[in-house]
Formats: sequence, structure tokens, C-alpha cells
Amino acid sequence: MGSQLAPHVAVIGGGCAGLAAAVRLTEAGIQTSLFESSHQLGGRARGITWQDTTLDNGQHILLGAYAQTLQLLHTCGVDVEAALLRLPLKLEIPGEFSLTSQSSLPAPLHILVGLLQAQGLSLRERLAAVRFMASLRLKRFSLPQDIALQQLLANQPPRLISMLWEPLCLAALNTPIATASAQAFLNVLRDSFAHKKSDSDLLLPRADLSTLIADPAAKFIESHGGKIYLNAPVESLRSLAHGVELQLKDEWQDVSHVIIATSPFRVTGLLASLPGTENIVTQCQSLQYQPIYTIYLQYSPEIALPQAMHGLTGKLGQWVFDRGQLYGQAGLLAIVISAEGKHQTLTQSDLALKLHQELQTVFPALLKTTPLWHKVIAEKRATFACTAAQERPGQATMYPAIQLAGDYVGTGSPLLDYPATIEGAIRSGFQAAKNIINSH
Repeated sequence: MGSQLAPHVAVIGGGCAGLAAAVRLTEAGIQTSLFESSHQLGGRARGITWQDTTLDNGQHILLGAYAQTLQLLHTCGVDVEAALLRLPLKLEIPGEFSLTSQSSLPAPLHILVGLLQAQGLSLRERLAAVRFMASLRLKRFSLPQDIALQQLLANQPPRLISMLWEPLCLAALNTPIATASAQAFLNVLRDSFAHKKSDSDLLLPRADLSTLIADPAAKFIESHGGKIYLNAPVESLRSLAHGVELQLKDEWQDVSHVIIATSPFRVTGLLASLPGTENIVTQCQSLQYQPIYTIYLQYSPEIALPQAMHGLTGKLGQWVFDRGQLYGQAGLLAIVISAEGKHQTLTQSDLALKLHQELQTVFPALLKTTPLWHKVIAEKRATFACTAAQERPGQATMYPAIQLAGDYVGTGSPLLDYPATIEGAIRSGFQAAKNIINSH
């Protein structure tokens, strides 16, 4: 950046990464304009309205280890204790498996003893889980080179994989274990289980994601002098001697810096006219994607599950959430299906019926009832496929005034790279802002 322009940063994209970047920039007193191409902030973490009911475009779980996410919420004035239901780690697959962390013990003993006492596994399977976690800890959760998670789990008993490791992988990486990055999985395990006991807590949102993240962030940005433009797609960029020029619908606008916080498949168009960005474009184009389906079933208000969140096994559905307990939406259940699978071949009505029938085999309360309505939300490109030894674009480009941010952006260290999570997106947004702040 030259001296002609006072710092003015354009953030392109109003998802979690863009919002985090804009919060950090405006907090530092830097003039910031955020451009979002749609009519709503939040990206893939937003609320929607259906049948006069507020839903999410995807049901999310946060973890106590999501330090940057919690920091963003605190900064934006969110009452975290009220907005999130904090539960000690408990993975419950009714009739099959139960793992509860031992909250009276320090980390990592709270998890190791929890594994030793897990219900639904043989002693051999429990010992295999403990040995595996202990060996990972000795290796500092670091692999000499990245491999597929299935390869890393080759010596683990099949039932242990299906009850524990595979559900955790799908929840964290949204990628099948046959191709999922073992190192990215270990990064999540390390952050969740190896440090503070509270890091492994489940944090279940008690409000839709727009209310939880996007709305407070937007309020913070605007109250600190930032500008937010909706329905404002940026079509291309030009590098200037003193900064960057953005092409909006009918005009070009000069800024000192740009943070591109869009989905990776939108990066190509923005960088097309910038020589030397071919490698970034190639990396973005080479990313594959995985879907997430969230299926809402509205039952009569008296219907409730034994607890707010249950796992499912051997079924199309993977996790079921009781939104009555979380959001006060009595009788509303949300079932999540991560990654590709047979469910994609079904019509939405058939999928909803199949999941209702699956739930009836697990929860007797549903045996004599049918849903009043259903809603299937299919995010076809919900996340990038977090596969082994994957090349990810970095934060910096060859243009010092242009940074990338997003859950797909690499840190430069495989030991720090996160899968496509809200935490990964917010970390990346914070880092892009920090890089610009430090450049002054």
C-alpha cells in the first residue's frame, strides 16, 4: 500500500470469515466496507423462516475448544452462557453406545476414563480406544505425513470405528473416513481433548445462527463505523499502485486492501484479471465438496427426546436434535446427515418419511405419531472435502493488499489446519484482519 489512500479495507463475503474479519478491523478503528452478494449475512451459518418457524440452514454443534468463535461472540456482546447450552461431552447412541466424559477428572483423564467406562463396547474395544488416544498424545497428535483417517484407524476394532471414530469424523470434517485427512482430525482431537477439560464440552446453540452470530456481528461492525452492503456482488478486482479497485454493478471503487472471504468457487472470478494468481485459482478449482442435509420433522408439541442431542448408527440419519429443549420449539426435531450417501438418491418426502421411520425404531414416543410437516435443507456444497494431503490456498496472495479468508484457507502448517467449521472460518477471518492491521 502506498501513501495515497488512508486504510480502507473491503471485505468481500458476509459469512463467518468475512464477519470475523470486519469485526476485528472495525474494532481496530480501520475503515471497513463489507460486501455481501445475497440479501442476508451468515453464509452457510444463517437462520431461515419456514412455516412461521425459525430454522437454520444447517444444525451446528460448537465445541468448548472453539476459542476464536467464543471470542467473536464475546466481542459482539453475546451472552454466551445464555446463547449456548454447555454440556460435558456425552455421545449417546440409544441402545448401542454411550460415552460420558468424567467431569471430576482433569484433561485428558476425563476422556480416557470416560472411554474405559463407555457403554456398548467390549473391554478389548475400550482398551483399544484408550491406547489409541494415549499414543496420539505421545506423538503430540502429529503425523510424519498426512494419510486417510481410515488408514490411521486400521488397527482399531470395527465396532469402535462405527460407534466413535466415524461419527466424530463426519461431524468434524464432513468427509468420509476413507478419504478424510487424518491430521485435520487429530488437530480437532488435540484441541478438544488434550488441553482444558472444558474444551471437550458440547456447545449447542439455543438460537438460530443469524441471531447467534451474524446479527450481533453486523451490529458491532456498524456501531464501530463499518459499512455493510447487501445484494452487492463484487464482480472483479484490479490491482492499483496504491491499493485495489473493486468492480461493483455500476462503478469501480478504490480501497487500500481487500479480504476475499467468499466460497472458494467464487474466488476464480475475482482473481481472473490479476496476473500471477493462477496457482491460487487452480487450488480453489481443485477442491471437492461434500453436502450436509438437515431434515426438520415437526411433531405435536408434547413430543420430546430423552436429551437434547442423540447419535444414530446404522441409519441414514446420523444425529438428531430436540429443538424443543434447545430453542423452545416444542416437538421439532432436526436430523443431520453429513457427507455424501444413499440419502441423496431419495426425494425429500421419501427422505423425511424414512427418517421418521428410523426414529420410531429408536424412540418409542414416536411410534403412534406422524410429523405435522417436514422441511429438508440440502446444502450441496456445504463444505470442502477435507481429504488427506490436500493442497489448500494460503492466506496471502502475491498482491500484498489482497488476502484470502475462509474455512478452506490453509495456515501454512498441517498441524494448525482445521476442517470446514465455523471455528476454522472465524480463525481465518481474524488472521486476515490481523495481517492487514500489522502491515501499518
